[in-house]
Amino acid sequence: MKITAILNQLLLRARRRRLQLRARRKRRELKPVQNRTANIRPEDILVFTTQRNELDRLPYFLNYYRKIGCNHFVIVDNASTDGSREYLEEQDDVSLWHTDASYRSARFGCDWLNGLQALYAHGHWTLTVDVDEFLVYPHSDTRPLNAMTDWLDSSSVKSFSAMLLDMYSKGPISQTHYRRGQNPFDLLRWFDPGNYLIRKDRRHGNLWIQGGPRMRNVFATEPARAPALNKIPLVKWHRGYVYTSSTHSLLPRGLNRVFDEWGGEKPSGCLLHAKFLSLIGSKVDEELERKQHYAGGREYQAYQETIEQNGTFWTEGSVEYVGWRQLEGLGLMSSGSWI
Repeated sequence: MKITAILNQLLLRARRRRLQLRARRKRRELKPVQNRTANIRPEDILVFTTQRNELDRLPYFLNYYRKIGCNHFVIVDNASTDGSREYLEEQDDVSLWHTDASYRSARFGCDWLNGLQALYAHGHWTLTVDVDEFLVYPHSDTRPLNAMTDWLDSSSVKSFSAMLLDMYSKGPISQTHYRRGQNPFDLLRWFDPGNYLIRKDRRHGNLWIQGGPRMRNVFATEPARAPALNKIPLVKWHRGYVYTSSTHSLLPRGLNRVFDEWGGEKPSGCLLHAKFLSLIGSKVDEELERKQHYAGGREYQAYQETIEQNGTFWTEGSVEYVGWRQLEGLGLMSSGSWI
């Protein structure tokens, strides 16, 4: 047993080095548009993301994270054509890079962000999210994010997990129309309170979560192919860290131990997922042509079928969202020992 553990440790260490080298190489694909990282202060919380043609989503995304206490955004624009690059260039707290290179060949943007995090995130609490993901953490309605990160620092905790919670409207996705700058959760007010499967990935030490509306609806006949909902978006970054697969897992392996194996609970949050607006229709069409997402866009093909059927995720078992305490009561997140 010890030999197996040692061998796994050596293999993961070698993989981390390969990913670090790959990130440095892929970083060459990025061209700075506005590099304001010299303005980053030692105590700042940073947000990292990639985006393409998200002009409608960006105003609310930036304002949401500003309001909870994030200080600087490091963003990779992947060949946008809708004006989002120009919009981001004008934001004083955004450092922006541009690339026309393949998103898929950069491991769906993971290599680009790993490369930039190695340069700019060292020593900072760093939040890595998509532009349709919104972090809810214990007491997020009354306390800024640095209250949580200060507590994590004092407890010697370096990573914080959040389950991706798919939010949806009561009506068809195709008729859930979004206005630029609007709070998407004025429209996407519902979620699945249960129906989640959890297992442990023994190699990386993280939890693997599937379920929710996409598993029961889009992937009903192939539930094993449903998207992973486990995320570790908030990390006290070190230049030697790397994400291995989106934000599902990291190396070194110890960063994935975001749960307590001895009967207690570690604090965790949820990422409210604002994907299922009518905006997704054009994204589906674009992705089916570009084929830059996982498994050749198989997930997007399933979305297209759902949209064409005028589908909705809402059922009689859906629950309307009211706040983080509700999510904690349902066991979807935890305040742990943080009061």
